[in-house]
Amino acid sequence: MAFALLQFSRLRPVWEDWKTDWESFVRKDVPKIVVVLVVAIILVRLLKLTTSRLAELSRRETLPTALRAQQLRTLAGVLNSVGIAVIVFIVAMQILPLLGVNMGPLLASAGVAGLAIGFGAQTLVHDVINGFFILMENQYDVGDVVRIGGVAGTVESMTLRRTTLRDDTGAVHIVPNSQITIVSNLTRDWAQMALHISVDYRENSDRILGLLKQVGADLRSDPQFATMLVADPQVPGIERVAGSEVDYLMLVKTRPGQQYAVSRELRRRIKECFQKNNVQPGNPARVYVLEQPPA
Repeated sequence: MAFALLQFSRLRPVWEDWKTDWESFVRKDVPKIVVVLVVAIILVRLLKLTTSRLAELSRRETLPTALRAQQLRTLAGVLNSVGIAVIVFIVAMQILPLLGVNMGPLLASAGVAGLAIGFGAQTLVHDVINGFFILMENQYDVGDVVRIGGVAGTVESMTLRRTTLRDDTGAVHIVPNSQITIVSNLTRDWAQMALHISVDYRENSDRILGLLKQVGADLRSDPQFATMLVADPQVPGIERVAGSEVDYLMLVKTRPGQQYAVSRELRRRIKECFQKNNVQPGNPARVYVLEQPPA
């Protein structure tokens, strides 16, 4: 009995100190923790609201392609996961010191690990960051014809890390997003092509300009090609005079991706028009017929 009383008398100061610390923790630190958690919950709800609106936008029919909608959903998921990770990290930095955890060694270890990972994966991080801004700014879309990373072709797929192009020969080029510094989009909003028509120097210039304008007007009035054109074809005039030939310039604005079909049709119509009106082409081939071989 005396031994038990002795042990209780020794534990009583410890119990009183623990009780005092607990009361101080409940009175001072618990309200701070509650405020931090409430603010974190509000931020998470706002983040989810923002990403859900972005996902809802991806399901609208006004988007150009289904793949673009998929990219928006991917972007919404990335924003949601990264935002939640940042919020959790900030909450941990605020709450752990209140619980008596020394953050110095943890921050030092995290700093060393982050530095090592940063040196080892800096190209990957650069790819992801650049891909994120490409998606956010809508610099190009799947199906666009672009020139990036020193190659040109049609965009077949896009991710946060790389862009896949297919050129005119059918070759597939995979371009890391970190290598994309200048984007030349050849099919955004409208495309313009310049046709150079070579005609014999002796042909009347006003007559040739009139014929070319008539061909452009006929193409514009054709229902099959009218929807492919953005504006009336323009014939500014003579582009170049060289020797026995004169080059006339025709400018045509088309919808994205339609410039090739329109240019082929225009060349066919110009050829038929020149044949019908006996217009001589520039630098015609000369054929010499000899009755007998030269000595």
